[in-house]
Amino acid sequence: MRKSLLKKLATLSEILKNMGKVLIAYSGGADSTLLLKVAKDNLGRNVLAVTAESLTYPQEEIEEAKKTAKKIGARHIIIKSRELNNKKFIRNSKDRCYWCKKELFLDLLKIAKRKKIPYIVEASNLDDLKDFRPGLRAVKEAGVRSPLIEAGFTKKNIREASKKLGLPTYNKPPFACLASRIPYGEEITKERLLRIEKAERFLKNLGLFQVRVRDHKEICRIEVGESDFSKVLKNRRKLTNFLQKLGYIFVSLDLRGYKPGSMNRLLR
Repeated sequence: MRKSLLKKLATLSEILKNMGKVLIAYSGGADSTLLLKVAKDNLGRNVLAVTAESLTYPQEEIEEAKKTAKKIGARHIIIKSRELNNKKFIRNSKDRCYWCKKELFLDLLKIAKRKKIPYIVEASNLDDLKDFRPGLRAVKEAGVRSPLIEAGFTKKNIREASKKLGLPTYNKPPFACLASRIPYGEEITKERLLRIEKAERFLKNLGLFQVRVRDHKEICRIEVGESDFSKVLKNRRKLTNFLQKLGYIFVSLDLRGYKPGSMNRLLR
């Protein structure tokens, strides 16, 4: 492992040790899994991972988070999130993520207080600061800390460290909540979220690595990596038949390929 990365891991370990006891907002992705692993290695039973279950996240993601936390040996609980009861969230304005994170951290603060845990931490990294991330405002307001940012971790650092530590998430594709597939200003509904989840699961079962189904009401816009274009076209008939049964009238393949946060282009 490179000296610079070892130094960042040592800094991260020191930050967590100084906290003594932490509650981790745990999604099961590469970032939060590395944070959980380092916290568990340094704090043992003084770490509690909390995952929020919601229609905005596929059930398979929740199950994977459970398995990974168990493999690490960390204490882990699942809570039900209530963002779909929040009108400010389902209205889907450009600060949608803020309202979701605000709701989540209010729940985590209650758990932390009840269990006498002094710190709540989350897994944003330095690259997140370069993107449009309204959820970071909720992080700041709630007094939640971001140890990966404090220790200077980029996404590349996280993947490299995760691989060296033997974590199964080292090459896990980035995942954002299903609400991010719906254009800003269009209402987030249970029906649309379930449709997106089914569509993306079908695409993944075709062997596609990185998938986004952008839901433009009657139009399904598929984003995959350029190397997977041929796989989509090869399964064109099977794919369009399935998606049309879900209610999409038109099915398109975005020739730009997969782009994180591509819906943010609508803000310009």
